[in-house]
Amino acid sequence: MQEFRDRVAVVTGAASGIGFALAERFAAEGMRVVLADVEAAALADAERRLGGGNRVLAVTTDVSKPEQVDALAERAIGRFGAVHVLCNNAGVSLGGPLWEHTLDDWHWVLGVNLWGVVHGVRAFVPLMIQQGVPAHVVNTASLAGLTSNAFLGIYNVTKHAVVTLSETLAQDLALSDAPVKVSVLCPGFVRTNIADSDRNRPSSLGDGAGIRPEAFEQAIRTALAAGLAPAEVAAQVVDAIRHERFYVFPHPDIVQDRVRRRLEDILQNRPPTSELAVVR
Repeated sequence: MQEFRDRVAVVTGAASGIGFALAERFAAEGMRVVLADVEAAALADAERRLGGGNRVLAVTTDVSKPEQVDALAERAIGRFGAVHVLCNNAGVSLGGPLWEHTLDDWHWVLGVNLWGVVHGVRAFVPLMIQQGVPAHVVNTASLAGLTSNAFLGIYNVTKHAVVTLSETLAQDLALSDAPVKVSVLCPGFVRTNIADSDRNRPSSLGDGAGIRPEAFEQAIRTALAAGLAPAEVAAQVVDAIRHERFYVFPHPDIVQDRVRRRLEDILQNRPPTSELAVVR
């Protein structure tokens, strides 16, 4: 996909972090942008920061709910008539030993991180294929989708699933001669507020049971604060769309090191090497 001006981008998790940076970059490229987020007040502020008007549409959306993602697709098509870029970006994180997590913990994180992508693909990709013009899907995974980090078990499970979902989707589309390409975004530490995901946890799912060790929690927050700027990640995503690059690795050296170590563990049939958690 080479032409961005006057095309339409839909971004979930768009009220902050990587999502807002993507929306901001798409707007700067001359695109019309649909912002989706579960956090209504932050979403309204994001819409204001992008200038509002007839080129920006904000839709409060819980991506874990299929009917809300369907409604998002309907609103996007109803306002702008097409969707050329879809960024399934919404994500949450919850830490702690796997055996301490409740079923509600699993439902929450899988609902947003994995089912949110599933719902996005199901609701938007058929429309994008039917348009018959170049289009692109970007699924936000994580370096945690290529490695397995202690105390982030549920998050790891969802991000590994997003990576293989994206790999399969790319092959399915290519073998179907569809004009839709796919990228999977796998960042390491980025300056986002994902460590405070609990602010958007539905009250119906209770409080999170998992608690990361204090030193581990502090290490994550310190690394996030020193992480890559979201705008730098957004720039790499736009470049990947232009050049039809599937894997987007904002931290290439870390990816090579961690993935090589994991594959060596597999090939040498040894237990996984412990890693400091890497979240986006």
